[in-house]
Amino acid sequence: MKRSGTFAAIVVATLLWGASTPGVRANDSIGDTALGGLTLVKSEAISMDSEDLFISRDQVRVRYQFTNTSNAPIDALVVFPLPEIPPGNEGGEEDAVYWGDAKTDLAFHTSFDGQPLALQLVEQALLGGRDVSARLNALGVPLNRFSKRFEPSIAALQKPERDRLVAEKLIVNGGDDAHPSWNGLWALRTLLTRRQIFPAQKTVVVEHDYKPLAGEAVGPSPQYPDTGDFKRGRAKYCIDDEWLRGFGTLLQKQKKNANATEIFLGYVLKTGANWKGPIKDFHLVVDKGKPESLVSFCAEGVKKISPTQFEAHYSNFTPTKDLDILIVDWPR
Repeated sequence: MKRSGTFAAIVVATLLWGASTPGVRANDSIGDTALGGLTLVKSEAISMDSEDLFISRDQVRVRYQFTNTSNAPIDALVVFPLPEIPPGNEGGEEDAVYWGDAKTDLAFHTSFDGQPLALQLVEQALLGGRDVSARLNALGVPLNRFSKRFEPSIAALQKPERDRLVAEKLIVNGGDDAHPSWNGLWALRTLLTRRQIFPAQKTVVVEHDYKPLAGEAVGPSPQYPDTGDFKRGRAKYCIDDEWLRGFGTLLQKQKKNANATEIFLGYVLKTGANWKGPIKDFHLVVDKGKPESLVSFCAEGVKKISPTQFEAHYSNFTPTKDLDILIVDWPR
């Protein structure tokens, strides 16, 4: 799809992360296997000396430096969480469409001091806080409701079994009996895990590279700033009045009924607080892709460093919120 616009982006710089100094769908975190699934725990011995993060709609790159400050090597289960895919709704409509399946489309690569590492992908289907993964796995239903195999797997079930899933409020038919359109009503948590040894009193470099599972929606939602959905979006992406005025100017220059394409990128940032102390040096670059696109995200001290890139740089940074990015394009 070709997209373009007619004026430069405005980036909103607002303190939302709660950094200790003014300050795409994740930070590494120490994991622990406990009853009920994988949990994240805080490390009291391993510090994150630096995090260099690049996010665009096509690629996420992150480079970490970790130091084991103890006098003994640490064998840890390290977890890289992806942004959670929210539950579907009974009407079958989506605020954002998550194009992609982590098992087939993520293209995740990682290395430890330059050597490639194998990863295990762990998915958890959560319904009202309850893990329903085993229930769905037993039926051969993909946990990712955006998987190409999802609807065929529901259609392949015997009707009594499908009816039980409906009664349990796990799935809903957004169509009719003649033309069903099945939707899953659980949230999907996706984690990439690995065992890793951190040598005593040594600094190591860990690098990740992957294609984000971006959300996308078509429609001029910023044209209706008084709706509840957009008010929530304004807070989530720190959209200010200047951004809205710019959107309005662009809207007037478009053809009648032309709709914007909104792209949503998420990055789980707050797990960076699970290491010893704050992130000593945090560097972020967000690339909106096209000079004419609009972009908005919550951060402080953002600088424009190219026609498409914006940078933030913090010392002794303790993230308390995740990073959400909105990119808006227009069709030609």
